[in-house]
Amino acid sequence: MGSQRNISEFILLGLSYNQNIQIFCFVFFLFCYVSILVGNLLILFSIRCSALFYQPMYYFLGHLSFMDICYTSCVTPKLIGDLLLARKTISYGNCMLQVFSLHFLGMIEIFILTVMAFDRYAAICKPLHYLLIMNRARCNLLVLAAWAGGAVHSFSQFSMIFQLPFCGPNEINHYYLTFVLLFGSYVVILFTLRHQSAEGRRKALSTCGSHITVVILFFGPSIFAYLRPPTTFPEDKIFALFYTIIAPMFNPLIYTLRNTEMKSVMRKVWFQMIFSGEKHN
Repeated sequence: MGSQRNISEFILLGLSYNQNIQIFCFVFFLFCYVSILVGNLLILFSIRCSALFYQPMYYFLGHLSFMDICYTSCVTPKLIGDLLLARKTISYGNCMLQVFSLHFLGMIEIFILTVMAFDRYAAICKPLHYLLIMNRARCNLLVLAAWAGGAVHSFSQFSMIFQLPFCGPNEINHYYLTFVLLFGSYVVILFTLRHQSAEGRRKALSTCGSHITVVILFFGPSIFAYLRPPTTFPEDKIFALFYTIIAPMFNPLIYTLRNTEMKSVMRKVWFQMIFSGEKHN
C-alpha cells in the first residue's frame, strides 16, 4: 500500500516567537556555523598538507571533520535563514531530503567515531602490531564500511518514513546502536591500562581524552532524548542543538587544544603558507 498525503509543506514553529530572541539566535548560530566551517576546514587542510595524513588517527580525524561540515550543513543554514522569516516552512520534498541526509551523514559520523575507538584500542592494546593492523588499505576499507553502513541505515529509515501517511496537521514543533561498540572498546582499553606504568597510563588516557569528550558531547543528548517517553517536549529542540551545532563546533577545539602534535602541525602549515605568500608578493 502506497503512502497517502494531502500536504505539500510543513510549518516549522522554530525556537521562539520572541523577535529579540530570534535576532540573538540568528547572530549566535551564524557565529557557531562559521566557527564549525573554519575550524574543521583548518583541521582538514592541516592534516592533508602534512605527514599526519599518513597516520591512521589523523586520517580518521580528517574524515570526521568533513562529516561534521556536511552534517551540520544539512540543518544549520536553513535554521539561520528561518530566523529572519515570519513564516517558516519546508516543502515535503526538502523535508524528506533533510531526513535522509541527517540519517546518512549522522550514521557515517557514528561509525567513524567507532572506527577511531578501534584505532585507539589497537594503538594502546596492540602497540607492536599497530602499524600492521591499521595499515592504509584497512583504514580505507573501514572508511568505506562507514559510508556503506550510513547508506544502509539511511535507506532503511527513509523507506519506512516515506511509507507513512502525511494527512495533517502539518505543524512541527522543531527546527529541523553502535554506542555499545564504542563503550566496549574503552572498557577493554581501561582494563589493559592496569598493567601499564603510571607514565604509560597518563599518555594513553591523554590520547583517548579528546575522543571520549567528543563521544560524550555527541551521544549524551541523543541517548537522553531517546530514553524519554515517545512524546515531543519543547526541550527536545535544545537537545537537538547539541548534536547538530554545538558538538561539531567544539570538535575542532577539543582535537587541537588537547593535542600538541596537531597544534604544532597547524602552526607549521600556516606559517609556511604565510611566508610563501609573502615571497610571491
